[in-house]
Amino acid sequence: MTAVQDRTGTPAPAPRRRPNPVLALLRNSWRQITSMRTALLLLFLLAVAAIPGSVLPQRGVNPEDVRDYYAAYPDLAPVLDRIGAFDAFGSVWFSAIYLLLFTSLVGCILPRLRDHVRALRMTPPAAPKRLDRLPQHAVLAAPAGGAEAIAATLRKRRWRVAVRGDEVSAEKGYLKETGNLLFHLSLVAVLIAFALGSWYGWSGNRLLVAGEDKAFCNTRQQYAETDIGPRVADADLPGFCLTLDEFEARFLADGQPEFFNARVGVEEPGRELRSADFSVNSPLRLDGANVYLLGHGYAPEIRYTDRNGRAQTSVVPFLTTGDMGLTSEGLAAFPDVNVDPATGERNPELQMAFEGIYLPTAPQEPPYVRSEYPTERNPAVFLIGYRGNLGLDAGIPGSIYRLDQRQVTTGKLTQLGEAKLLRPGEKWTLDDGTSVEFLGTRRYVTLSVRHDPGSTMMLVSCGFLLVGLLGSLFGRRRRVFFRVGAAPASGSPTGSSSLVEAGGLPRTDHPGFADEFAALVAAIGDGGRAGTPTGVDGDTGAGTGRADQDRARTREGTE
Repeated sequence: MTAVQDRTGTPAPAPRRRPNPVLALLRNSWRQITSMRTALLLLFLLAVAAIPGSVLPQRGVNPEDVRDYYAAYPDLAPVLDRIGAFDAFGSVWFSAIYLLLFTSLVGCILPRLRDHVRALRMTPPAAPKRLDRLPQHAVLAAPAGGAEAIAATLRKRRWRVAVRGDEVSAEKGYLKETGNLLFHLSLVAVLIAFALGSWYGWSGNRLLVAGEDKAFCNTRQQYAETDIGPRVADADLPGFCLTLDEFEARFLADGQPEFFNARVGVEEPGRELRSADFSVNSPLRLDGANVYLLGHGYAPEIRYTDRNGRAQTSVVPFLTTGDMGLTSEGLAAFPDVNVDPATGERNPELQMAFEGIYLPTAPQEPPYVRSEYPTERNPAVFLIGYRGNLGLDAGIPGSIYRLDQRQVTTGKLTQLGEAKLLRPGEKWTLDDGTSVEFLGTRRYVTLSVRHDPGSTMMLVSCGFLLVGLLGSLFGRRRRVFFRVGAAPASGSPTGSSSLVEAGGLPRTDHPGFADEFAALVAAIGDGGRAGTPTGVDGDTGAGTGRADQDRARTREGTE
């Protein structure tokens, strides 16, 4: 094959190969994803995407609030549910932003890490020809030992030094880039730890009443609320059981909490039953899970005696309303009462329920709507009775802590007269001869059982993240150069054979570099007696400003 020639006989240049459009698209896309602008944009989008998870109720945290949101906004709630607003942190759009940010960070870090390692292995660059054009400049007497003595002084002050004949170059401040890379690497580790916790972590909330004969065991079915990772099976949950033996709470005179402590019986596979104490800031550490104390309250014991003389006792926790006096609201339901003794059939129209407010320290005079103190100084329960069909057989899920008001509005439940205030041991006889008695209370605690395999990694990563951030913020890159035996600059001391010309260049904004340079020159020049550091224009002290520094960096031509 012969080369193509033009009319003059000169071989024509080979035609340029057309780039692959797919590879070009991938290359440009990768550059866009790994750019700093894209990373900042993704961080902003991640913060915006977290807003629904903070403002709207989340199904994995509190499904009851999601149900209430549906009831309050029947038209808006289905739309929000379709876009994943009630499960924001597990939605497709949040995961997409999360993964893109992760990819962008990795793409930004790897080239910078390679360049930083390469820069650390290189020696400081050679001194520029005109040191008097640098932002900091000085001429001083040469110390005994010449360039090696200058290098020794710089090494004592932790400068990276390179000696080239009669020239000494030194640089300092790589901590800034090291801290910057450490910060970003730690941020990637935080994202990995968060992913591990989301995939392989699990948590559940459970309310535990003191004195219950049946222990709570760590199974999905026994939790009131669960958040199980997609990579966690039911068999992966550690097997242990807990019983609440005692709960102690102390309060200050104004009702502020002072001390909480729960004592539980712990039964683990292959171990004997043991007792363990834990409090709010000191969780119970078990094999494969941690148990945290979230809250506490009272569970009134209410006994109802039907018209056949059969008594049933309800021990249902009353949930606190949030006030400092631990005022609580709850429901005591008796669906299996007033059973026909002949046939044994239950009449759903004669079911009983009592809504009430429990007051650990009830006021002496009405209204009885708020407790005056969180401990039981004057306990009382304020009950409202209902008779009729509770709607439990309809198959509609409901709350055990609240009466279904639809049964009241439709007339299936009838209120039994006025509300009644009962103190421990008092009995209330109803219109049909049945009675309800307030026996006392038991303590209960709200527990959160959690396992997060990424928690340790998250803690360590956050620690390194702060260290890297400090290094990035307070590190300053700078370089200094010394030339022994150089001709003095204009206006400097004479005697060129025993002089040293020095120059300094801050690589980043460093307001204190002038003072540092002056102290360094003074240390090399035997306390500053042999020479005075001068600026480019002959002024003592600081350099000539940002513009002169930029021009000096351009003239130096070395990175």
